Amino acid sequence: MMKKGQKLKNLLPFSVIAAAAGGNIDAINSVLKHYEGYIATLSTQRGYDQNGIPFARVDEELRRRLETKLITKILDFKIA
Repeated sequence: MMKKGQKLKNLLPFSVIAAAAGGNIDAINSVLKHYEGYIATLSTQRGYDQNGIPFARVDEELRRRLETKLITKILDFKIA
């Protein structure tokens, strides 16, 4: 439930969700593109180099695993 003053932010259209759930490759890619930044944030790891300077990097294996899990859930999604 939305609170007063809260705005809808970049929601995926229902037609894209329905097409992705039906297996449409272009729609699945649209969903992946929509969540690309969020997945990158979740798969970012922080560390330190040999000089003790902090850095952040995207763990590509984790990013691919998250994308695969999202694709699996998209294809399992049932539209009522």
